Amino acid sequence: MAAKLFEPYTIKNVTIKNRIVMSPMCMYSCDNKDGKVTDWHRIHYTSRAVGQVGLIILEATAVTPQGRISPQDLGIWGDEHIDGLSELVQMMKAHGSTTGIQIAHAGRKAVLEGEILAPSAMAFNEKSKTPKEMSEKDIKDTIEAFKLGAKRAKKAGFDVIELHGAHGYLINEFLSPLTNQRTDSYGGSSENRYRFLKEIIDEVKSVWDGPLFVRVSANDYHSEGLTPNDYVQFGKWMKAQGVDLIDVSSGAVVPTRIPVFPGYQVPFAEKIKTEAQIDTGAVGLITSPLHAEEILQNERADLVFLARELLRDPYWPRTAVKELGVEIKAPKQYERGW
Repeated sequence: MAAKLFEPYTIKNVTIKNRIVMSPMCMYSCDNKDGKVTDWHRIHYTSRAVGQVGLIILEATAVTPQGRISPQDLGIWGDEHIDGLSELVQMMKAHGSTTGIQIAHAGRKAVLEGEILAPSAMAFNEKSKTPKEMSEKDIKDTIEAFKLGAKRAKKAGFDVIELHGAHGYLINEFLSPLTNQRTDSYGGSSENRYRFLKEIIDEVKSVWDGPLFVRVSANDYHSEGLTPNDYVQFGKWMKAQGVDLIDVSSGAVVPTRIPVFPGYQVPFAEKIKTEAQIDTGAVGLITSPLHAEEILQNERADLVFLARELLRDPYWPRTAVKELGVEIKAPKQYERGW
């Protein structure tokens, strides 16, 4: 049986050469707090392209200065960011990788000086700053910032945009009843809590016609929080809006203990894929090529997202071809050692 991990995957007008995705991981490496690409980013991401990763998705890149997780985060809030991001895109594409960017707003989990924003004035924990509850103008301005971020991502040449709707950041905060206590049209019912993401998707799609992913936290791990069943409904709504793939993570909207083991989030990806009839990506302690192959062969997800394993091994695709008994073309500079 051919290894599905190394089959191309076509989504809209983009073909990814294999099913291996580098998951977005913050590097906290912007030197001057200006959100601009540094040499670290050039080395870090291009190394994974040389390693033959099919799709590389840049770390959470802030659509406003206030939306950064930390002062060292990448930004896409100004046109001054486009040149560095474009250079990075060209470097990754030179080695055959498809390029993606995750655009994001940290919400109440921003660790910054000054005011931070959230759907409701609730701190993440006792050590965290209490955010300002967003006004309707704040909401509209932030939706516009996502739209402008997508416009800049297009100018920079990215193939894929992912909206960060997971891990307790702003979009996730609107979705979850644990963090959204609003009584206006953005709070209360699931339809209202989805409205912020809905409007972001609509505005992004007005300037972006390429593949659009959304990362979600499909389980709040809390008795009063969201479950995978809720995300099946959200997935149906996303599909109806033209989202192409849901990148299925979990947790981190509130402090809680998460039962972690290899592939612990794969059932969530499988459920959303099957019940919402939308493509999904599986992520979460997937380290073994055989495990990645099992996920794809059994149609539990369409792409496999690797995070820490690609920090440990930028050439993980080479590890996988050896284990799965397939061949891929090596970078010509590395043919002697491939």
